[in-house]
Amino acid sequence: MTVSVSADAILARQRARESSARTYARSFPIVPARAYGMTVEGADGRRYLDCLSGAGTLALGHNHPVVQEAVRRTLDSGAPLHALDLATPEKDDFTDALFATLPKAFADRARVHFCGPAGTDAVEAALKLMQTATGRRGLLAFTGAYHGMTAGALGVTGAVAVKEPVAGGGAEVTRLPYPYAYRCPFGVGGARGAELSVTYTQRLLDDPAGGVVRPAAMIVEAVQGEGGAVPAPDDWLRAMRRITREREIPLIVDEVQTGVGRTGAFWAVEHSGIVPDAMVMSKAIGGSLPLAVIVYDKDYDGWLPGAHTGTFRGNTLAMAAGAATLRYVAREGLTERAAAVGARMLARLAGLRAELPVPVVGDVRGRGLMIGVEMVDPAGPVDSCGARPAAPELARRVRDACLARGLIVELGGRYGATVRLLPPLVITDEEAEAVLERLGEAISEVGKEAGVEAGAGVSAGGAVVAAAVVAAPAAAAPVPAQAPVRAQTAAGVAPGPEGARH
Repeated sequence: MTVSVSADAILARQRARESSARTYARSFPIVPARAYGMTVEGADGRRYLDCLSGAGTLALGHNHPVVQEAVRRTLDSGAPLHALDLATPEKDDFTDALFATLPKAFADRARVHFCGPAGTDAVEAALKLMQTATGRRGLLAFTGAYHGMTAGALGVTGAVAVKEPVAGGGAEVTRLPYPYAYRCPFGVGGARGAELSVTYTQRLLDDPAGGVVRPAAMIVEAVQGEGGAVPAPDDWLRAMRRITREREIPLIVDEVQTGVGRTGAFWAVEHSGIVPDAMVMSKAIGGSLPLAVIVYDKDYDGWLPGAHTGTFRGNTLAMAAGAATLRYVAREGLTERAAAVGARMLARLAGLRAELPVPVVGDVRGRGLMIGVEMVDPAGPVDSCGARPAAPELARRVRDACLARGLIVELGGRYGATVRLLPPLVITDEEAEAVLERLGEAISEVGKEAGVEAGAGVSAGGAVVAAAVVAAPAAAAPVPAQAPVRAQTAAGVAPGPEGARH
C-alpha cells in the first residue's frame, strides 16, 4: 500500500517532538522515503546521490541485494531475532567471516566481545577492558580525535565544544598531537611535524616530571574521520606501536569508520602493517544494521562475567547482514576498488583546488573513499604551514549548494570547515563523475556568491572550475570495472563534530 506523506509536515513534527541534539536532520531538510545503491529518494520524489553513506556505515550502499537476501533468509528461517549473548548459528558465522578479514597475526590471538549496537559502546568496552587488564586508569588520546559521545568515549574525543558542558568530559586523558600536515600542531607541517609528534610523545611519557602516570591504553584512529579525513602517516603509526609496546601500554585502534575497505585496505591498520592490542569496530560490519564489537589480544581477556554487558548484543539480523557484507567486499575486490576510485577522486579534487582563481579550497586529503576538502578564507593570513583560516560558513554553503544539486555531503574537521565525502564502495564510475561535477559546481557558485572569485577565469559561469572537474589529470589512478551490483540511479553550527557518529 502506498502511503501519501507530506515531507513538510513530517519535518515540522520532527522539529516539535525531537530533541535539540538532532544533527543530520538540521543539515538535510529532506525526508528519505526509498533508497537503493547510492541513491536516496525523498518523500517529495526528488533523488539525491548519497556521499554520506550513513556516516560511513553503508559499505554496499542502501538496500544492497546481498544484504536484503541475508535479512530475508534469516527472517524466513525462524531464527531468534534477540538472543542476548547466547551462541547462535548467525553469530558463529559472523565471527568466522570477521576473523577471516583480520590480519593473520592479529586473528590468531584474537578474542571478540559483542557490545551494545553503537560504536561508542565498543569504545567504552575497549577502554574498560584495558583499564581492567592493566590496573591503570589514565588514557592517551589525540588532538582531532572522535570516538563517540558516551562518558569514556567523550573523554578521549578531541572536540572541546561537546566536552565543555559535560562534567568530567576530559578526566584522566592526556592529549597528544596528531600529525595534521595542513594545520600542524608544531607549525612545521609535513614529515617533520610527524617526527616531532613522535619525539614529543616519547619524551612526555619518559619524563619523570612530565605529569603522566603510566596509562591504561592509547587510542588512535588511523584516519581521523570526524576530525576532517586526516590520514596518519604510516611511519608515524608504526612509531606509536613501537612506543606503546616498549612501555607496555596497550594500543587500541578505532576502526569504526575506517573499517571494511573504506580506506583502500580492509582495515586501516593494514596500510602500516601494525598489529594493535585491540580494534574497535562498528558501522559497516553490520551491513547497515546496528552492530559493534571489539576484537583484542587474548592476553587482555581478564574480565569477570558481566564486566561489560548490555541487552542488545545479539542482533541476529545485523550479524547475518554483516557476514554477507564482509564476504561480498572481500570476494568482489571492493577494497581495491575503493583505493583506485579514491585515488582518482583525490587527484581530480586536487586539480580543482589548483585551478580555482581564488584559494577557497585550502587542502584536499584522505585515503580510499574517505575524502576531505577543507574550505578556507582566501583573504585570511597564511600561517607558517601555508594554511589559511578555516571557513566554516563557506563549507556550510557548499554543503547546501550540493544538496540543491542532488548531492548529500557532510562537514567535519576543525570548526566544521571540511566537506567530507564517504561514498559507498560500490560507487559506479558514472556516479563518481556526477559527484565531482556537482561538488565542483557548488564550490564555484559559493565562491562567486561570497564575492571571493574575481577575474576573467570565472566570468563565464565558472568555466575554470568546470574544466578542472571534467578533465582528469594524466596521473590519476585507473578505475577498474564496477563490481556487479543491482542497477543504481544517478541530496549556528557547533565547532568540531556535528553530532554523535558512533
